[in-house]
Amino acid sequence: MQHVTLTIAGMTCGGCVNSVTRVLKDLTGVSQVEVTLLPPQAKVSFDESRATLDALSKAVHEAGFTVTGVK
Repeated sequence: MQHVTLTIAGMTCGGCVNSVTRVLKDLTGVSQVEVTLLPPQAKVSFDESRATLDALSKAVHEAGFTVTGVK
């Protein structure tokens, strides 16, 4: 299990948080997601054999936001 924190640009409200949470939770291999507005980030736990950082970033991008950092 891998754990990452994604810094996300463009979130401005609770609806944004809900959107990012939903798209990340819908990915195969993602087991836990915690998205916050302040700071604008998503803490994600996922099975690296079933999901990738690229897939996480792509899902966030398709929801209308941008991943600006990963730690």
